[in-house]
Formats: sequence, C-alpha cells, structure tokens
Amino acid sequence: MRARRAHEARDVQGTVSFRYIETSALLAALLEGEPAAQRALGGDGRRITSALTFAEAARGLVRARHASRLSAPQERAALRWLKSFRRRCDVMCLTESVLVRAGRPYPEEPIRTLDAIHLATAAEIGEPPQFVTVVTRDERVRRNAQALGHPVG
Repeated sequence: MRARRAHEARDVQGTVSFRYIETSALLAALLEGEPAAQRALGGDGRRITSALTFAEAARGLVRARHASRLSAPQERAALRWLKSFRRRCDVMCLTESVLVRAGRPYPEEPIRTLDAIHLATAAEIGEPPQFVTVVTRDERVRRNAQALGHPVG
C-alpha cells in the first residue's frame, strides 16, 4: 500500500484525488499517441478503472491489428504496455450494483451500455463526484460525467 500512496495527489485540504480511466482515453493514448490522453493517464491522483476497460482495450488492439493499423510486433508491445498500465491501477470488478446502476437513466440520453457501466463504476468508488475525475475521450461519457458532477480530463 505504501507504493500506491506515493501516487495519490492531495488537494489543499488533504483530500485524495481519484482518476477514473475510461477506455476511449486509454486507446487514444495507446493507438493514436494523443499527447493530452497520455498526460491525463499519467496525471496526479489514484488511477481507478473497471475490469471492463482492459477487455475493451484488448479488443481495440485486436481490431487495430486486423485493420492493419498495428503490426504484430506493435500489437505485442501494446499488450505489454496495457499489462503494465493495469498494474498501476486499482481495477474494479463488474458487480451487481454496478450493473443495476448502469441500467438506470442518465442525465444525457442516449448512452451506450458499456459507457453506462463505466459511469456506474466511477460512482461505485464511493467518493463525491467532484473528487473523481473521469478521464475519457468519448463525448457521451464526457457530457454525462459532467452532468453528474465529475471533473473531466
């Protein structure tokens, strides 16, 4: 736990900040090399994500390889990076409460099921929304996260 605490950022009142990493930001950093996404992934705060994120990201790499956007060696390197990134995150399981929450209406409809699962997982962190930054590149997730009171990175 000591190593994890070294990565936690605290505001002036000593509150720990959290960064919920959504798949679109992870893939933007990994596949597109988007500098803003790369900075957001490496930003201050405790990194939290859903187990879903890594399944979606792995599928994104498979699709990129199939579409010839990645060579086999690039795909292997990306998978190694993904595995390393996972070790730097707290990974939340898909639970019954996440799935129930994902099935409820969101402020900005329509929203896709997997996006609702990400937002529900961010809510399950158990912190007030203003302390959980949602790192995303998806506009629907961004609009809903903001409507729910989350900062967006």
